[in-house]
Amino acid sequence: MQGSWPAREVAGLPIFADRLVTAFFLTAKALLARLVLGVNALVLDETGRVLLVRHSYQRGWRLPGGGVDPGETPEAAIRRELAEEVGLGGGTVRFAAHYARRVLWISHVVALYRVEGAVIAFRPGLEIREILWADPAAPPPGLSPATARRLAELAGAAVTAAW
Repeated sequence: MQGSWPAREVAGLPIFADRLVTAFFLTAKALLARLVLGVNALVLDETGRVLLVRHSYQRGWRLPGGGVDPGETPEAAIRRELAEEVGLGGGTVRFAAHYARRVLWISHVVALYRVEGAVIAFRPGLEIREILWADPAAPPPGLSPATARRLAELAGAAVTAAW
């Protein structure tokens, strides 16, 4: 019966078969595409300063963030990453932009979020060694290139597509 819910067929295929075909094509695409989805955040305090983190395994000051787990939305991922890395609680999370870069044969797409009104309860750990609140117009030395571009954009520079 057309228009009934729950649907039992899609384009003449039983729902199970449709899902199986979809899973096959998505799996094939994932194996061939070599795409990684990441999330980062511009966490702002009440004076407009941006939260930066120093990782134990990477050089330079960076925006906090991480990877999106299978089945996780990017917004859920940034909330999880911020809670794990810097003890973030509450606040308003808004999508800001998408960026992309290639790392060897991998496409790395980053969803950037803007977070305001949050509470930070940071404790140094194995992944994040320290944090710093920085003025975007006068950032500290030692920023990663992507972080330098994002802070320049926040301070009024033209937005670029490259992470």
